[in-house]
Amino acid sequence: MTSYYKISKALIVLCLRCIVLITQAQSRTWSFLQAPKEITLKLIRDPVTLSLASTDYGHIVHDNPFAIFAPSSISDISLLINFSNSLAIPITIAPRGQAHSIHGQAMTNDGVVVNMTELNGFRNGDGIIVVSDDTTATTIGPYADVGGEQIWIDVLHATLERGLTPLSWTDYLYLSVGGTLSNAGISGQTFRFGPQISNVHELDVVTGKGDLVTCSAENNSELFYAVLGGLGQFGIITRARIALGPAPTRVKWLRLLYNNFSAFSGDQEYLISVNGRNETNAADYVEGFLLLNQPPQDLSFYPEPDHPRITSLVTQYGIIYVIELVKYYDNSTQEHVDEDVNFWVEELKFVPTFMFEKDVSYEEFLNRVHADELFLRSQGLWDIPHPWLNLFVPASRISDFDEGVFKGIILQQNITAGLVIIYPMNRTKWDDNMSAVTPHDDVFYVVSFLHSTGFDKLEEFQAQNQQILQFCANAGIGIKQYLPQNKTQEEWEKQFGPKWKTFKERKAQFDPNSILSPGQGIFN
Repeated sequence: MTSYYKISKALIVLCLRCIVLITQAQSRTWSFLQAPKEITLKLIRDPVTLSLASTDYGHIVHDNPFAIFAPSSISDISLLINFSNSLAIPITIAPRGQAHSIHGQAMTNDGVVVNMTELNGFRNGDGIIVVSDDTTATTIGPYADVGGEQIWIDVLHATLERGLTPLSWTDYLYLSVGGTLSNAGISGQTFRFGPQISNVHELDVVTGKGDLVTCSAENNSELFYAVLGGLGQFGIITRARIALGPAPTRVKWLRLLYNNFSAFSGDQEYLISVNGRNETNAADYVEGFLLLNQPPQDLSFYPEPDHPRITSLVTQYGIIYVIELVKYYDNSTQEHVDEDVNFWVEELKFVPTFMFEKDVSYEEFLNRVHADELFLRSQGLWDIPHPWLNLFVPASRISDFDEGVFKGIILQQNITAGLVIIYPMNRTKWDDNMSAVTPHDDVFYVVSFLHSTGFDKLEEFQAQNQQILQFCANAGIGIKQYLPQNKTQEEWEKQFGPKWKTFKERKAQFDPNSILSPGQGIFN
């Protein structure tokens, strides 16, 4: 009798849930029947398109939207948001650019995904406008006005035509401008020029209330600071004014191998501090990564005759740490580039004779990841799960992190597949008014576990990621997640720390119905 009662109760609960879901779906459909034609004509509901929008680069989270919205103008986005706000139960809206998110951040369950790439047609070829000679450029320097849907590789091409370049990059250039600015946008140049969000003069933003607002540090500054690094919570970036500088033509590209973590981290911190002491011969890019005594080992950068001795070194020590170091140059500075490189190298403590160098074009270096992408796509290894974990680790605890995570978890568990990146940044290059959060140390490290795996191994990597986070919590290492994947309100409050109060207030001000970017899971 008791078991029958439990089964009956479970069935009733299930039926009620089904009724709720059906009612919500009917309500959603009815709501859109009441929408202006300017909205309904741009809604796409065919199963194939909906399926494509239900996943992202991570291939971990799958949320089915009610519809895809294909805007033909910026005002269409405002119209959609205004309509959602007019409903008794607002419909959530997720802007989607290249969907290179890893945990469903560009998705919405039963809401509307805005396909930002549709705005390319609206721009009529004017999605990227490079300016170096108007009155504004005289004041702030050359700049590019760029649509939020544009991708960085196209920005690079457009600016190089004028002998100019953005100063701060991401390692992968096939990402949308609005997408990276909603997170921060980091790479090996960040120590010197700050993240991409520190190199923006002005934004056009459609807020969660449907208002189109032009903002900067001087005008509508609260929105400007909120949106930069704001995880899409306050508005949709439709234009960004990006700072530019003179473009180099070539780069000296070095990799130096270390068998001692203290020497490795000490040299990395030395290299990013040189910037403050001697601007003229400072490094332009500093990153680092691990070579582990685990397959696969990518040695493609190094001359083939050196592969055996590199492999032997990795086998001997288990982990080899690699500094990746770059100096830009052009015809006017070519004469001194080797002198500048030698200036750093003679101070560094890498394993003798384990320095390797390439000389490539500026564009070839910046777009280096694309060749890897093409290879992975050809092998069917691109559209697979990517259980990434990206952390900011205080420099004061990076040695503890090395012992506890690199040596205590990664090397011991032997399930690593993919790249592990580690490099330092200067906190002074970040603007604390912006939503993006960092540790409190003056220097902190980016540590990225860029795993890729089959669906059958996904849970192993997710468990390992959780173990890393738990180790940091137990050891009191004050990490912050980059591209965060928090699941509870408590975790989000911890992520933002002292900024949480301001973050909530800005949400109430600019998106009071919590419509935007529900996939982040912060307020939805």
